[in-house]
Amino acid sequence: MPLLCEPGVEADDVIGTLAKQATEQGHEVLVSTGDKDMAQLVNDHVTLVNTMTDTKMDFKGVMEKFGIAPHRIIEYLALIGDKSDNIPGVPSVGPKTAVKWLTEYETLDELIHNADAIKGKVGEKFRANLGQLPLYVDLTTIRCDLELQTSIDDLQIQEENTSELRKLYKQLEFKTWLKKLNETHGDIANDEGGSTELNEEESNTEEAKSTYIEKPSYKLILTKKDFNRWLKRLQQASLIAFDTETDSLDYMQANVVGLSFAVKVGEAAYVPLEHNYPGAPVQLDRNEVLKRLEPILNSDKPKIIGHNLKYDRSVLLNHGIQLDGIRHDTMLESYVCNSVASRHDLDTLCEKHLQHSNIKFEDVAGKGAKQITFDQVDVDIARDYAAEDADMVLRLHQEFWSELVKKKKQKELYETIELPMLKVLSNIERNGVLLDDKQLAKQGKQLTKRINEVEKEAFELADGEFNLSSPKQIQEILFEKLDIPVIRKRRRVSHPLQKMFCRSWQ
Repeated sequence: MPLLCEPGVEADDVIGTLAKQATEQGHEVLVSTGDKDMAQLVNDHVTLVNTMTDTKMDFKGVMEKFGIAPHRIIEYLALIGDKSDNIPGVPSVGPKTAVKWLTEYETLDELIHNADAIKGKVGEKFRANLGQLPLYVDLTTIRCDLELQTSIDDLQIQEENTSELRKLYKQLEFKTWLKKLNETHGDIANDEGGSTELNEEESNTEEAKSTYIEKPSYKLILTKKDFNRWLKRLQQASLIAFDTETDSLDYMQANVVGLSFAVKVGEAAYVPLEHNYPGAPVQLDRNEVLKRLEPILNSDKPKIIGHNLKYDRSVLLNHGIQLDGIRHDTMLESYVCNSVASRHDLDTLCEKHLQHSNIKFEDVAGKGAKQITFDQVDVDIARDYAAEDADMVLRLHQEFWSELVKKKKQKELYETIELPMLKVLSNIERNGVLLDDKQLAKQGKQLTKRINEVEKEAFELADGEFNLSSPKQIQEILFEKLDIPVIRKRRRVSHPLQKMFCRSWQ
């Protein structure tokens, strides 16, 4: 649908102008809105529809709802006010009073001319606000005479731009719509290709080139021969996507059940080590495998990529491996690229950035009370689950890295702070931190002293004690006892006690 962007005016004014242009060309107009100020546009050819309540409002409908004709809605709103547009109106004048006055007088000017004839308190308040009424009228009036860049003839439904729509769905995390779009128009890989811009070190290796493969090749390694073949590939690779499978989520207690690797998109392998169930095949010795992998995992030329490697590092520490060879962490890359995203778990990121739904842990291990630990999962099923994780980590890294190389500040933050902190935080989680209890006690006394001073000052300003932790009591003190005006749109701070709370909240 066409998108109109007009600088310096409100959307209501654009709608009003289009409605007028359309009726002048003989069109019947339907305005979709729930705003009562739009009622001023209603005439024999303009009708409002509220899709939230599935109701329409024509000329007769306006008369029934408001008691006045559509062309007098402007005066009506100027008198009663409109909170949604921050128009206060005349104090004490409600809908009944406004309709009474507008029925008695043909125009607002005539009502103003006879202001002295209005009796009582409401008359006093009306006369006191006469100077504001022209402003209120102007604010409630929808302009219908704009010079728009778009004409009525331009308002035609266009064919959807699937490429831009896909980008928008990814950005806003509309997963269901994105999936439906891909099912209708094909996978993103077919539309946009899979090439990414990597740094010099990573772009020169065949393993790092992104080529989306429809049917990935996931290998199960059970023999020394197969392991030696993959070990050679790992030694030669510049980057290795790596993941551990364990028998517990508690990284302090977890033991390695298996390891997965990927050095090229679409190709990954799983090495089961401690799967223990009836009929389980003979597996390689865990200690021997970890010993042979240790030079790679601890290499002084880091090339390990993983997702939330802080967990994997803690698990490997249970087996005496430091995992010093960390090169990238896709969870940290995701956070640095988009820190306001609500979730950075692997499944969510794959759906958002790769349009791929991973095999879920519940799919292989079951749910609830019947859920088994990973060492009880059949190795053939475990292979697809574990190898997929490594494969997707490599794909995600290429997505994020192509974005980070274009954002120097985020890239610097990632490389100089986030990645180095991974090991620090891992050590803290495992070992805790030392606290200077004497210094903390000293600081506590200082804070207590300052809190007491602020409390005393607040009680003096309020002329009495109250609970500073109670929003209700603070509200009563500020806005009832001290009669500080409530201003919603603009934060005007004037009273000393109000300033004190603002300083505290900041």
